[in-house]
Amino acid sequence: MSRLRASFGSHGGHTRVDAKYHDAPIKIAKSFPLGGPLAVIMMDVSPGLLEGDRYEMDWTIGEDAHVYITNQSYTKVHPSDGLGSELLQRFALAPGAVAESMPEPVMLYKDASLLMETEVDLAPGALWMGAEVLCPGRTLRGELFHYRLYRNRMRVRLGGELIFAQNQRIDPASQLLDAPGCFGDLTHTGTFYAFSDAIGARQMEAVREALAVWPEREGQRWAAGVSLTHKHGMAVLAAGTSAWVLEELLHEARRALRASVPGVAPLAFRK
Repeated sequence: MSRLRASFGSHGGHTRVDAKYHDAPIKIAKSFPLGGPLAVIMMDVSPGLLEGDRYEMDWTIGEDAHVYITNQSYTKVHPSDGLGSELLQRFALAPGAVAESMPEPVMLYKDASLLMETEVDLAPGALWMGAEVLCPGRTLRGELFHYRLYRNRMRVRLGGELIFAQNQRIDPASQLLDAPGCFGDLTHTGTFYAFSDAIGARQMEAVREALAVWPEREGQRWAAGVSLTHKHGMAVLAAGTSAWVLEELLHEARRALRASVPGVAPLAFRK
């Protein structure tokens, strides 16, 4: 098991790392002040998640702090005979806090098994945004849905109230993933979620309008939909034929969402 814990605070309008702790192989490699917000790059110094590995990451964002969290490269999940691998993240946001979790895609190797769990606890006035792109395998090696199992669970609470829950399971050996209404002829999937008591129909329409005019990419196919969740949230679900297209698409959704939420500080960060 490897653990990473970090807490952030706002000091004179600038977000800083207040405390951090890690066990190898994961750690915070670098942080970048962005004129108020702080960008943090996480690093995995191992080849990736091996059988039996469990990564636990706890992010605490203090009042009015603003953190952008990403990683250096794809999350690579290696083959497993039975135990699988686990990746657990917890986010706790104080009033006025903003967290943007925008990692590189997840790559499931042949025979890989992964459980991902995300827990988000929001105080009133906080905003959490998170994206994920899932690859079907190392397609250039002919691996297309050759992994064993992928499970993704998410729970979001606002002021202690459960406002969102999802439980996804992809079992390529037993599911017809290429059927109409499932993945069809698309291979990669992407999600972008945002939760805050400031999110409503205006934010959803802003994202829809941005994606409606998003330019085509030569040789690429993709589809995306935008909707509000049951309460205080918005979801963008997308599928395409490559990871980079979905990464760009979800970053555009994030840009449009941020621009439509009052009081969110401008943020320009490019790795």
